[in-house]
Amino acid sequence: MKAPLLASIDIGSNSVLLLVGRVINGKLHTELQRKETVRLGGALDSERNLEPSAIERGLECLRRYAALIAHIPPAHRRVVATQTLREARNRDAFLHQAQAILGCPVELISGEREAALIYQGVSSLLPASPERRLVVDIGGRSTEICIGQGSHLEKAISCPIGSVTCAQRFFGDGVLHADRFAAAHAHAHALLRTHMADWNNATWEQVWGSSGTAGAISKALHQAGYPAGEITRPTLFQLQQQLILAGHIDRLPLQGLREELRPVIAGGVSVMCAVFDTFQLQHMRIAQGALRHGVLFDLQQSLQSGAAPAA
Repeated sequence: MKAPLLASIDIGSNSVLLLVGRVINGKLHTELQRKETVRLGGALDSERNLEPSAIERGLECLRRYAALIAHIPPAHRRVVATQTLREARNRDAFLHQAQAILGCPVELISGEREAALIYQGVSSLLPASPERRLVVDIGGRSTEICIGQGSHLEKAISCPIGSVTCAQRFFGDGVLHADRFAAAHAHAHALLRTHMADWNNATWEQVWGSSGTAGAISKALHQAGYPAGEITRPTLFQLQQQLILAGHIDRLPLQGLREELRPVIAGGVSVMCAVFDTFQLQHMRIAQGALRHGVLFDLQQSLQSGAAPAA
């Protein structure tokens, strides 16, 4: 019997991502991928309500995705929402409409569950290895960090800071001065240390960066002439210095940087620098797997076992 076609949707703080594929003998065969920058994370007002225009942007994106997965049974779809909707006081207004559009539940997952699914997505697309892995995913409003071995997750945290929150707080007017980066770094470093208080004895041999921020930084470095698919400590801090020399987001010289990332790249670089310092990293490789892959693999396993997916 042919493996069923599955769809996963990740409603993130910066982007909404769709993945359609089949899992055959443990391997993902992708049939369709889509990514739209919706910027929900930058549209929380002072009372933590999502602005109506952002809600409509998100719902319009989901209407387009619903048309693309109309041929997939609702039981073979899984949709998750993350940090922005965890924070939004009026999230139910969005979630109820999203469920009606997609014809399936939209799960508001915890930060720890998000981290576990990210690790599953990353490890599922990596070759088998006995080496312990540190996985870092800097999103728009949260950063998930995991340690595991093979497919086994050992530790996971979710820290409420990301590229959007850091950019809004420290670079909201577009100014890229050294003192702004120092303040952003100190803030992110303190939050990370607080959330990983019991990680003092953690060890790993491989470091993987997942999702948008790590990918954007890696692409900017590659455009500058460095090897593709990696971030090193010297090149990361050189990139930060390049941003400081630019002085303002309107003068960024970064080739290959998507225009929608321009307002948040300083925040993303600041959080990544704090991660490198907190964990004393020298090198990070960019993973192909991410949350949407973990959601799809988790759905496939749930269908196989006949169990409901974990919330």
